[in-house]
Amino acid sequence: MWNDPYLETCCRSALHRLMLVGAHGRPPALKDGPCLNRLAGMGLAAARPDGRYEATDAGRAAHGVVVMRRARTSRAAPAGPSAAALAR
Repeated sequence: MWNDPYLETCCRSALHRLMLVGAHGRPPALKDGPCLNRLAGMGLAAARPDGRYEATDAGRAAHGVVVMRRARTSRAAPAGPSAAALAR
């Protein structure tokens, strides 16, 4: 059964930027403001009293599953012979 939240590319990027800024938080007035609102509605981000957004525990877990898994699977294999072929 599919339990991962579906995130558009822009929202995946916004979630990744939230992880990169850490405790500093992300201001709402940037281009990713609509995605930050969407992430907050999904429980993946939260607006702080100062108006900045930060990732929630669920957002950090989703980042590991949705964003980082995608980054690992999209890397191309290195060019040239494999290590096994060179060992022969």
